[in-house]
Amino acid sequence: MNYLSTRNKDLRMSATQAIAKGLAPDGGLLTPAVLPRLPASAVETLKAMSYQQRVVYIMNSFLEGFAASELTAYAAEAYGGGKFSHEDVAPIRKVDDNTYCLELWHGPTCAFKDMALQILPYLLAASMEKNDEKRTVCILVATSGDTGKAALEGFRNVDKTKILVFYPKDGVSDIQELQMITQEGGNVGVSSVVGNFDDAQAGVKMLFADEALAETLAERGYFLSSANSINWGRVLPQIVYYASAYCDLLKAGAINKGEPINVCVPTGNFGNILAAYYAKEMGIPINKLICASNQNNVLTDFIKTGTYDRNRTFYNTISPSMDILISSNLERMLFELSGRNDKQVREYMSQLAEYGSYRVDTSIRTKLTRLFGAGSCDDVQSKAMIAKMWSEHEYLIDPHTAVAFQVLEDYRNETGDGTMTITVSTASPFKFCDSVLDALGVQQRLDGIEILDQLSSRTGVPVPMPLARLKNRQRRFSGVVEKSGMRDCVLDFLK
Repeated sequence: MNYLSTRNKDLRMSATQAIAKGLAPDGGLLTPAVLPRLPASAVETLKAMSYQQRVVYIMNSFLEGFAASELTAYAAEAYGGGKFSHEDVAPIRKVDDNTYCLELWHGPTCAFKDMALQILPYLLAASMEKNDEKRTVCILVATSGDTGKAALEGFRNVDKTKILVFYPKDGVSDIQELQMITQEGGNVGVSSVVGNFDDAQAGVKMLFADEALAETLAERGYFLSSANSINWGRVLPQIVYYASAYCDLLKAGAINKGEPINVCVPTGNFGNILAAYYAKEMGIPINKLICASNQNNVLTDFIKTGTYDRNRTFYNTISPSMDILISSNLERMLFELSGRNDKQVREYMSQLAEYGSYRVDTSIRTKLTRLFGAGSCDDVQSKAMIAKMWSEHEYLIDPHTAVAFQVLEDYRNETGDGTMTITVSTASPFKFCDSVLDALGVQQRLDGIEILDQLSSRTGVPVPMPLARLKNRQRRFSGVVEKSGMRDCVLDFLK
């Protein structure tokens, strides 16, 4: 299967080229030329499989040039060997009779980004070999909290790779920052950026578009690639867990074969909910895609009005991984909803760059309304939902998951839609101890790493082992740069 740019359908690459490059040279996002449909028997076949087998089944049709035996080996390495604390890898948990929670945080960094970033290094390394690439790849990452650590862990000491992560200074949780600045490995680098996530993300995109930088790095034996969800190798593994969740609902007897479900996804960069859309288009019976935003509700407003406008106040919230006003993966959605009209997508992206906003046409608005529900909530509501889930269900959730549960509750109250719904849980509550303890009414909270044990003592829920190990880690990185200094940071890292 070939991959084409959302801004130029004539620009085509193989799967190995798309994964290795990450971003199209024209700034567009690489997208499958065709979305494969699952056979009618797929759900029954998948239901009997392990998660690792489901990975191979779903991903195989997208990855021409990769043998099934290769993908089987990668899936075993990525999701086996005790890397995930739950045998189901991405288990579902019953909340009530028409709500289940898809827990995506049982991996080595306790966030949903592990679901893609544990397998991406294998896909990338194999792609480089198949492309006969002799240079070393440098993975550049802008993170709003979880992607950075997951990418650092996934690429740690991987041969012929280096990875440099930029995160917004004062824009991630204390535990998220500690995870990154204590990262082990000889090929890793971390720096904070003055500003918010959008500043870091814009800076990384500028680096990818810098031809002079590319030439300099090529002379040094390097090329740049991405582990953000602009890379198709990040989005593809996420499709798997939506198919897997549907099959697990069938196994649990919660739904009947063919019965549609809704999914409610907390999202800022739109990659997670985009994967659910692709699963739906492939044939998984998903009805409504409910987009849950925090106070940075640019996506909610877009879905409801058809106008995307980043010219608004930016809020630092207790769900920092969603503190985003420029949702990169929405470009892939526009490409699909416009009938793959690359000229139209190009125009929208040009308007976004020049004016900070664009308005889609009536046809796209109609499709948005049919496909999506949307809502947002603030920090007060998020904390109230954390407390409610604990008191009513003894279920401890993080602030991002709380946003999803609040938006789902509002959606159901507004629409009366009682469809079985999968709510996506994207991070362990222990990554956000301060906010979770506050929500549970704990006034005096401990400093530093001790807060992990405080939350565990308050709830009886054990600290996840990857976070408990932070107690013995030494700080390795302390760099801070302005957005304008990111280029020099890259050059210094790749001497």
